[in-house]
Amino acid sequence: MNPRLVAASLVLNVFLIGALAGGAGWLIGKSNPGYSLESAGGRLPAADRKAFRQALREVRRDSRDVILDGQAARREAASLLQQPTLDRAALAAALERARNADATIRTRLEQRIIDFAASSSPEDRQLLADALLRRAGRPAKKSP
Repeated sequence: MNPRLVAASLVLNVFLIGALAGGAGWLIGKSNPGYSLESAGGRLPAADRKAFRQALREVRRDSRDVILDGQAARREAASLLQQPTLDRAALAAALERARNADATIRTRLEQRIIDFAASSSPEDRQLLADALLRRAGRPAKKSP
């Protein structure tokens, strides 16, 4: 058999296996969302869930410049990593910009969640608390 044909077949098979594994991972992730405060909003009653998601969308919309700066900083860091000679200072600065952007967005999202929780029912706050406990690695206590 032609060695090029064998190599092409191997590459194609590896690609197909990767695509199947990635697709399966994506489907599993969709059916079992994470346990972050943001994902906890999916467990809220319909009206509260809509208000919660709208509040988070507003934060993201209002923070668009910060999000774009963080993305640009990550692209810059990737570009610096691909250079033949590593500029450590420039890489550190780009990663710091990305980290600061991420922290800014997270702070804004958490503040909006705090505002939402302040006007929520005890049951809704319990759902948010359960998500935090799961995220921290402890199972949530069952409510009586």
